[in-house]
Amino acid sequence: MTDPRSQILVDAEWARAHLDDPAVRLVEVDVDTTAYEQGHLPGAVGWNWTSQLTDGVRRDIASREDFSRLLSSSGIGPATTIVLYGDNNNWFAAWAYWQLKLYGHRDVRILDGGRRYWLDHGLPLSVDEPTHPETGYRLPDADHGLRAFRDDILPRLGEPGFALVDVRSPAEYNGEVIAPPGMTETAQRAGHIPGAASIPWSQAAREDGTFKSADELRALYEAKGITADKDVVAYCRIGERSSHTWFVLHELLGYPRVRNYDGSWTEWGSMIGVPIERSEAR
Repeated sequence: MTDPRSQILVDAEWARAHLDDPAVRLVEVDVDTTAYEQGHLPGAVGWNWTSQLTDGVRRDIASREDFSRLLSSSGIGPATTIVLYGDNNNWFAAWAYWQLKLYGHRDVRILDGGRRYWLDHGLPLSVDEPTHPETGYRLPDADHGLRAFRDDILPRLGEPGFALVDVRSPAEYNGEVIAPPGMTETAQRAGHIPGAASIPWSQAAREDGTFKSADELRALYEAKGITADKDVVAYCRIGERSSHTWFVLHELLGYPRVRNYDGSWTEWGSMIGVPIERSEAR
């Protein structure tokens, strides 16, 4: 029987065997937008999250038109297997994965361990930036069933069967800081959404950057009341760390109702008339 995780996660051995596979496109998405040019998997294209995966005017994800152009210029068509990876335990790779799923791309996977695992094991790198003929790929309209908005959350606070998971650091959760050091996107107030469980996103990864086993992950979330029978919304500061947790819960564990609130704390912490809490992580 095929392991279902193999359809959404690939290991370094698989990636190395498919470096020259024309049906596969490797894509690097890093927190550090200069990392790609310093060396990347041979044949991989690089996406810049600050300019290609966001709309800076509307403070939104990339539009259908812009994302379609990015995929087309990357040599990606509807049948292409996209394998995403990046630094910081695949933080922004998961964000790109979530957006691709919003826009309905069929075959998207993540390289388990990401850039860190590849570098730590001395696997081949390249500084060549590949170019590809444009494919003319046109994505369908986004399906927002995987995305939560503020008005989905506010009326359901405290509702049985509805669960919020705050994936930021404990210091952000309890209101000591509004944003991690060096991060510019911020909010007016510090704290967390009332009732949210604190489960930092990085707890889902091992020391080598690979994801923990399904049993380990299930135990991590169930211990804080995040169970498969609930309607779960994950959030962070701008939606990228919470997309990593969305990937774990929805894709790896198969929770049927998980959404990513990408407005996250930059929106919630600045809105007038919405409640917040400041307390130690539960």
